Amino acid sequence: MVTIARCLNLTLVIPELDKTSFWADPSNFDDIFDVRHFIESLRGEVHIIQRLPKKFSRNASNDTLTMPPKSWSDEKYYLHQILPLFKKFKVIHFNKTDARLANNGLPIELQKLRCHVNYQALKFTPQIEALGKKLINILRGRGTFVALHLRYEMDMLSFSGCTHGCTKEEAEELRRMRYAHQWWKEKEIDSEDKRLKGLCPLTPEETSLVLQALGFDSSTQIYIASGETYGSARRLSALQAAFPRLVRKEKLLDHEDLKQFQNHSSQMAALDYMVSIASDIFIPTFNGNMAKVVEGHRRYLGFQRSILLDRRKLVELLDMHENKTLSWDGFVKAVRLAHESTLGQPACRKVVPDKPKEEDFFYANPHECLKNAIECH
Repeated sequence: MVTIARCLNLTLVIPELDKTSFWADPSNFDDIFDVRHFIESLRGEVHIIQRLPKKFSRNASNDTLTMPPKSWSDEKYYLHQILPLFKKFKVIHFNKTDARLANNGLPIELQKLRCHVNYQALKFTPQIEALGKKLINILRGRGTFVALHLRYEMDMLSFSGCTHGCTKEEAEELRRMRYAHQWWKEKEIDSEDKRLKGLCPLTPEETSLVLQALGFDSSTQIYIASGETYGSARRLSALQAAFPRLVRKEKLLDHEDLKQFQNHSSQMAALDYMVSIASDIFIPTFNGNMAKVVEGHRRYLGFQRSILLDRRKLVELLDMHENKTLSWDGFVKAVRLAHESTLGQPACRKVVPDKPKEEDFFYANPHECLKNAIECH
């Protein structure tokens, strides 16, 4: 949104955050990010104000147009289709900003501005920063650590339709939740088909086997960077047994430390984000938004090691090992071979003409901004 405002030479209002999602988080932008730092660090790029002036109140003015922008658009869309709208309206309210800018084809100065916003201008509040640093210091005091983004949470499973390893009662609970949210259009989902295509997060049990195959052992300190695991302790038992040094923020911090962040999932996620950036190795079990941004941030900081799992290949290998057509040694060899080139090293973003959703996301690999990046054309 900063980049769009800069491209159109318009004033940007600090964004409002969604409060109606599954998590129902009441946090505002300034509860998560240091707004003064955000505005000051971008002063030379774009004019930003904290709130819309009263004379332009959306409830009292006909000068406001509310609309979702067109997904995956480049600067030409905003210059030729959005900018002319300001001849009629004084304010355009984008009510949906997950409709992202194009990954590729933007001028390099706009791409570098996106990186400046993401890696310098966006800074967490002093309260989040202080507790995040305390958490990191505790972990480092115990040795090296892996941040595992275990995206096996209720919302992910419900809306993706992924129920592998769940009981019939759990699968039904997840289905009911999906139907209860009218805005989620996809209702009937073939869970196993989706899993075989690599479109489901790995289960905790699958994750345990994959980590062991990758060479991690019982001495490895693993920090779970995510919300509550669906199925709680029962589903974490195999992972906990294999990795007794499995920890999460609720275990490392006092209740009083976390009290101010309770029921604020975005602020809790900010703590996990800080730990994920600081970890010795980052491993996501699903390539969702947070995983992609952490991956890109770690590339930006010097290609810190991230292991990006090939879920489609892993599901195939896991099933072969389970039905005893692939030995443990064969499983280990195949898993390691499949991940030799997925360790966060320099790589060009994948470009798929006319299919931007199938490209590599800019934020996962912002190669225009990376030192020592390879030439990409």
